[in-house]
Amino acid sequence: MMDWTALWLSLWLGTVTTALLAPVSLALGHWLAVTRWRGRALVEALLILPLVLPPTVIGFYLLTGLGPQSLPGRAWAALFGEGLVFSFSGLVVASLIVNLPFAVQPAQRAFEAVGQPLRDAAATCGHSAWRCFWRIELPLAWPGVVTGLVLAFAHTLGEFGVVLMVGGAIPGRTRTLALSIYDRVQAFDNHGAAMMAGMLMAISFAAVALVFVLGRRRHAR
Repeated sequence: MMDWTALWLSLWLGTVTTALLAPVSLALGHWLAVTRWRGRALVEALLILPLVLPPTVIGFYLLTGLGPQSLPGRAWAALFGEGLVFSFSGLVVASLIVNLPFAVQPAQRAFEAVGQPLRDAAATCGHSAWRCFWRIELPLAWPGVVTGLVLAFAHTLGEFGVVLMVGGAIPGRTRTLALSIYDRVQAFDNHGAAMMAGMLMAISFAAVALVFVLGRRRHAR
């Protein structure tokens, strides 16, 4: 049997995470593509960490950094009356951190492909840096930006370890579809687990396929 509440929660988490990552990926991806700052390599190394660290390590640090004794945890509880850990808001914060490299790196590579000579040519034509970004760079780089956001959305749907440690798999609050699949397997409900796993795979496949379709149409134009 399908866990529709967990499916809706996963889709909502992916949507919120993707929407919040969109401006971050644009700003950070563009900055990394054009900056000549010597510390750029350190920033890129920090961005890649969520890809190489085990989810349990990331989950442990997030659990500690967002817990009720931490400064962010106390500030959030004072403002909203609940803690970040074992809440949907905590899942959003964790998802933002875990999916940051998925959103930023494709955007960075897309802006790097635009090339500095094109930016210099736009500047000689009187375009400001802001106008060059919106009128020239973004129209050329948008397939990479969209690719990163779709990858972040798909990865959010399937994230397990970090979500489990930070959210605690509370039904109706933090139990996503990936966690619900795990619970069904633990309960020997293979039929229910197969239904939800198929749904998750279908959504992820459709999202990734959409990226390739948009990319091909852009290339054809």
